[in-house]
Amino acid sequence: MAEEFQNLPERELAEKAANNDEAAFAEIVRRHSPRIFRVAARFFSRYSLVEEAAQEIFLKVFTQIGNFEARGSLEGWLTRIAVTTCINLTRSAKRQPELIISDLTEDENAWLEEKFHHASATDHRQEEEKFIAADLLNRVLNVLPPEDRLILQMIDGEGESIRDVAKLLNWSESKVKIKAFRARKRFRETIQKLSPPAD
Repeated sequence: MAEEFQNLPERELAEKAANNDEAAFAEIVRRHSPRIFRVAARFFSRYSLVEEAAQEIFLKVFTQIGNFEARGSLEGWLTRIAVTTCINLTRSAKRQPELIISDLTEDENAWLEEKFHHASATDHRQEEEKFIAADLLNRVLNVLPPEDRLILQMIDGEGESIRDVAKLLNWSESKVKIKAFRARKRFRETIQKLSPPAD
């Protein structure tokens, strides 16, 4: 029975799922879970929160599958639901407090100081520095608004094109460019706030 659905075109699969065919919906979940988990992981760092978000997304998909009109791909439609759901979840969660210099570890503080004041010690342990930088990057991203975080991760982190992001989020390319510009500006401002004052 399950094999019958594995080769079914997405439009037919969606139609069957809309008619309460549980096996068809299970096949949609099987095919698209990796993508949904990747989207959720852009918003949440803890795996338990990623799982909760994925469950919420598939619950919305289950209730809205009858609205899929097959004008685009099922994956694109699911991704838009996933992005909207994750943005709403992060907005409804308690707002993250502003990251301040005292929140940083000694290593993160030292890394920032070196970068902003062009310290002469350039032969630090490279792997450890990369790890510290990545951790700091994630902490800064986590205090940005959800849409800023998503845009920066997709364009700067994953190398997605403006056109692909626009298509995926159902935005115009100019909106993506403006959002990316503002997100980068906010990111720089957040980093600068963390910079230790010059002596």
